[in-house]
Amino acid sequence: MFLTCAQISNWPTAKKSRSFTLAEEWINSLYLYMDVLVMQVKEDTVEHQELEYFRKLLSSMLEEAQQKGDSTLEELTDSNEVFADPADRATAESDRSFTLRIRDRERRLIRKIQAAVQRIDDGSYGICEDCAEEIGVPRLKARPVTKLCINCKSKQEEDEHLRSD
Repeated sequence: MFLTCAQISNWPTAKKSRSFTLAEEWINSLYLYMDVLVMQVKEDTVEHQELEYFRKLLSSMLEEAQQKGDSTLEELTDSNEVFADPADRATAESDRSFTLRIRDRERRLIRKIQAAVQRIDDGSYGICEDCAEEIGVPRLKARPVTKLCINCKSKQEEDEHLRSD
């Protein structure tokens, strides 16, 4: 016959022996330990779910950036216009230069997205590279490719501002 903690606790103290008291303490500590383990598993599951959310978000961002890049290349290769007026040619060259700058930004974003996915794979996603603190979920949702927490990024921007003056 096995007794539960509640049954042991309800016994009058005169009937409890030293071994029953030790058993009661051991069972209570076991229950506490099991509760801690369950909480850790729940926390890991939530973290895992968040990581999967960010993996899907980054994948969709990557697909979108690659599609934009492909369409930009098609637009640039399709334009075989001949301009008689130098002003029209200058405008077309300016537009082409602007499009190439945008394409370059998209290319850099693609590299950042791929690096963020790699950080998810190696377990360092969401950890600030400067201070090693966790990056808040709201910041990650606003900028999923970030490598810095808001405090370190603010400090970096202040330093850049001071150097530019």
